[in-house]
Amino acid sequence: MLFISHTVSIPSHEIQMHAIRAQGAGGQNVNKVSSAIHLRFDIKASSLPDSYKQKLLSSHDHRISKDGVINIKAQEFRTQEKNRQAALQRLAEIIRQAGIVQKKRRPTKPSRTARQKRLNQKTRRSLTKNLRGKVQF
Repeated sequence: MLFISHTVSIPSHEIQMHAIRAQGAGGQNVNKVSSAIHLRFDIKASSLPDSYKQKLLSSHDHRISKDGVINIKAQEFRTQEKNRQAALQRLAEIIRQAGIVQKKRRPTKPSRTARQKRLNQKTRRSLTKNLRGKVQF
């Protein structure tokens, strides 16, 4: 069971994990041991609330395929168990981000004093730069 929040959790049978060989440097160990984890999570077939599903499917994350499957590959650790935990944490973080509701932005205008202050600063800066010019006799 993967806990996302107080109300949302994912049963273990909905998450598919396979051990694969890691890429990159690591000597002979890399060629013999399947320590990397490939995690697959089908959003559409999951028991997540509909709001989470819609947010995840509409997001432009490169780890989410067009079919609605989240693919995560964890290979930064030497042991399979640590990579398994890392993959689950990444999955939980992706789903938590989908649960965050963005505050609606209210358009605002700068105040009159703020506009006046900006114009005064521009004038002062302009004078400073003009004084740096060539001195004419």
